[in-house]
Amino acid sequence: MAHLWIQNARVIDPAAQRDAAGDLFIADGKFVGSLSAAARKRAKRIDARGLVACPGLVDIHVHFREPGQTHKETIATGTRAAAAGGFTTVVCMPNTSPPADNAGTIQFIKDAVRRDAVVHVYPTGCITVGQKGQVLAPTGSLKRAGVVAITDDGDCVQSNELMRRACEYAKMFDLPLMDHCQDASMTQGAVMNEGSVSTRLGLRGWPNAAEDMIVARNVILAEYTGAHIHLQHISSKFSVDVIRRAKSRGAHISAEATPHHIALTDAALAGYDPNFKMNPPLRTEVDRRALIAGLRDGTLDIIATDHAPHTDYEKDKELDFAPNGIIGLETALPVTLDVLVRRSQFKLAFVIDLMTRRPAALLNLSAGTLAAGAPADVCIFDPDEKWRYDAKAGQSKSGNSPWHGQTLTGRVKTTIVDGCVVFAGGKIVGG
Repeated sequence: MAHLWIQNARVIDPAAQRDAAGDLFIADGKFVGSLSAAARKRAKRIDARGLVACPGLVDIHVHFREPGQTHKETIATGTRAAAAGGFTTVVCMPNTSPPADNAGTIQFIKDAVRRDAVVHVYPTGCITVGQKGQVLAPTGSLKRAGVVAITDDGDCVQSNELMRRACEYAKMFDLPLMDHCQDASMTQGAVMNEGSVSTRLGLRGWPNAAEDMIVARNVILAEYTGAHIHLQHISSKFSVDVIRRAKSRGAHISAEATPHHIALTDAALAGYDPNFKMNPPLRTEVDRRALIAGLRDGTLDIIATDHAPHTDYEKDKELDFAPNGIIGLETALPVTLDVLVRRSQFKLAFVIDLMTRRPAALLNLSAGTLAAGAPADVCIFDPDEKWRYDAKAGQSKSGNSPWHGQTLTGRVKTTIVDGCVVFAGGKIVGG
């Protein structure tokens, strides 16, 4: 598609502090300031009256399961779920089978992306070989292979000394280090947040302290080594407090919250539904409110989904045995709009910033802006449309969502990647 003209939208571009009615023009896959009269006649027009047009959403924390776990998700199905949710750029985690701890596996992922992806996908590499937390993976080779960060997400490096060395190498190669903050010695056999609800349900609890201790450890190492450590899926009020104090000192720390942790609490486990079981677990109302406050004041930098697909037969077990994790790409925007805009009175442009410019900037990705010359990635959505979410009929290969069957408000209408419409009318275009 050579020329595209998006008309009559509410255009929100946080990078340019733009929030006004207007048009967007695209030529040869890039944004342009305008189109000539002749080009306007040839351009495909999208009437976005009553809709919001913003940069394509950016998610720096997804699990696409390829290679090795393609019964749960693939690059093809995962990126289609991303497009349906308005995401045009995603960063996939390395806890595949085998783990992405070497250049060969990274190249396999990049080949699959080139062949099957409908949105931009960037790989991460492991911190340690096999994600076993014992020996550092070859950071330099991973950087040359094209990773945008290193992480053992799904696991947490337990050795402080090994994590220190990982930070030194990450800084040397100018790579952010993303960490899943969990002291494993405190969470063996844990099913949900440790508190009054877990006691009442008779389920083994997962204390906030298991997260808080690693968050504190990472703050210390970031200040000691100068490395950029990004703290994944923060869930605890105390962790938010630690991050806030660290940022006030100038520590090179960033952090994310997920839509499910700002929307739900451990009370959701009362029905023993495994679709509410995740890592870290849903916490208390006090923790939930602390996350929202952290997003408001900048302590928490971004929203990320932690999209984690599992098959029905894996999830349909007793809570003790069901795997952690939920899918989230197709519901992230409406859930976040509900919690932050409608209930917490955040400005819409601020929330769009949390899901576009900011995550792109954290990992230096070419995304998150509508500026002339930038890749023409756009999300067009209706912030007020109500719709019923059917996880089983979604684009993901899995359906493990706590929002299955619920009515959500806010719906993606069109997703554009490099100037090409990839999702419209509730369907993948050409897929």
